[in-house]
Amino acid sequence: MSRPFQFTGRIRSFKFAFAGIWTMLKTQHNAWIHAVATLGVVASGIFFGVSAAEWCWLVLAVMAVWTAEALNTAFEFLADVASPEFHPLVKHSKDVAAGAVLISAIGAVAVGLLVLGPHAMKWIE
Repeated sequence: MSRPFQFTGRIRSFKFAFAGIWTMLKTQHNAWIHAVATLGVVASGIFFGVSAAEWCWLVLAVMAVWTAEALNTAFEFLADVASPEFHPLVKHSKDVAAGAVLISAIGAVAVGLLVLGPHAMKWIE
């Protein structure tokens, strides 16, 4: 049975979402690395005055990494509850989830180089 739409329910959903982001930042060291990288990308974009289209690519790349990290964190929490003791399949699934973060981070670096690299080369010249 579905409940009727309530504005307070949506506000509560945002509260839970922000609590999840805060939990990720508090518990995952890699999230801090992503935060520093995000700040560096934003600062570089502002410094180089990238176009709106270039911002779109940068935002998508940053978002992909943050999304992968958030899903990896959620997956790790669930796996730890489901199997508190070591289990080789849980290890493999955690490794695969971590690999997904790595893949998104490598892709984001590639996007960053493609977008910011030409601006940096012009600035160096």
